[in-house]
Amino acid sequence: MTQESFDYIVIGGGSGGIASARRAANYGAKVLLIEGGALGGTCVNVGCVPKKVMWNTASIAECLHDAAGYGFKTGDISFDWNHIKVSRDAYIKRLNDIYSRNLEKSGIETVQGWAQMSGPNRVAVGEREYEGRHILIATGGKPSLPSIPGVELGMTSDGFFELDHLPERVSILGSGYIAVELAGVLNALGSQVDLFIRKDRVLSHFDRSLAEALQLEMTQAGISIHYRTQISKVSGAAGRLTVHDDKGQDHPANAVIWAIGRDPNTSIGLDKAGVALGDDGFIQVDPFQNTTQSGIYAVGDVTGHVQLTPVAIAAGRQLSERLFNGKDSARLDYENVPSVIFSHPPIGTVGLTEAEAVAKYGDDRIKIYTSNFTNMYHAVTERKTKTLMKLICLLPEEKIVGAHGMGIGLDEMMQGFGVAVKMGATKKDFDDTVAIHPTAAEEFVTMT
Repeated sequence: MTQESFDYIVIGGGSGGIASARRAANYGAKVLLIEGGALGGTCVNVGCVPKKVMWNTASIAECLHDAAGYGFKTGDISFDWNHIKVSRDAYIKRLNDIYSRNLEKSGIETVQGWAQMSGPNRVAVGEREYEGRHILIATGGKPSLPSIPGVELGMTSDGFFELDHLPERVSILGSGYIAVELAGVLNALGSQVDLFIRKDRVLSHFDRSLAEALQLEMTQAGISIHYRTQISKVSGAAGRLTVHDDKGQDHPANAVIWAIGRDPNTSIGLDKAGVALGDDGFIQVDPFQNTTQSGIYAVGDVTGHVQLTPVAIAAGRQLSERLFNGKDSARLDYENVPSVIFSHPPIGTVGLTEAEAVAKYGDDRIKIYTSNFTNMYHAVTERKTKTLMKLICLLPEEKIVGAHGMGIGLDEMMQGFGVAVKMGATKKDFDDTVAIHPTAAEEFVTMT
């Protein structure tokens, strides 16, 4: 094998890997980036970006439904799924090209292919081997599949973005954010959606109030949620499927989507490099992204720590600051990371859930403020959705340790409130802030 040496080898051309690679190159490091798929990783190609395009599409459908309440006569409206697919895919291709150009501008060498570790400081791609003083693993994850007969008849969230038409009826297995997001998009665009969940609520890792509020909205929007139900088998042929559940019921479907979670991409010869996995199958890292092998690091979904694109980007950049800019203490603080679920309506959240706060501090030290209302947007519409806002405060100073909400606009407003919570704001700080009226956001600073 031929061998070439680099200061930094990055395995994985997703958001975290690219961000770390470019930051390292900015400081003069000789960098190699290896990616076997499309640049941008899951987020750009089959995740956040195309998902948000489809969420926007579904949101426009909802607005068109509401237009009559505002005096608009819209007449017959048709929706062309293939049109938005072609436009969306072209947008993704433009992003792929931008990533490629940015890597070239940064002086980063890129190799197209699947990497395999061949030693603690060596990486092989086909017949070529590369040596790295530092190696970053940023290989992300892939959708999990259930072990049931007929699993091949369904698709994962990756397959959702390959659909060339809107299915008339869809069955989705899963209760996490991917499941509720896809259910909301498909329902708003006209599909009949059956959602199968193992337990008694969706979004089990989020605040219970949000989950219960969203379930009500989903049901009222026409989504059929099958609680404490698993899909045991899928039969039929493409486009004409039957979903069999573990309660003996059969459900017709034109498409089946598996959204039960994601597994880390760790099949890259980690054993040859001395990199250990945790019991959960993710790569073990310390707070500085160090793996169990000196000189090898990991960021992003492959570590299992707060699986969000901005987290991978921030962790990757902080790692490069430490390795190549002399900032020995640089690392990402994983506490109070704001996030959004692009459900219908959307959810925004930062900090501890009520259950987490009680478990950490005790019930007698937690005070909860809530507000439930109908957004003014719905003042003249037939369709109504609720807004829920919740502040979790730590006594006696009422420091806000959690802020959560569901409703129109929560996806945008939570970024600012995330800053406030990160800075240690108290309920008094919120009370002392003059409200912006009339907005939904003002409810966060007027709760009593």
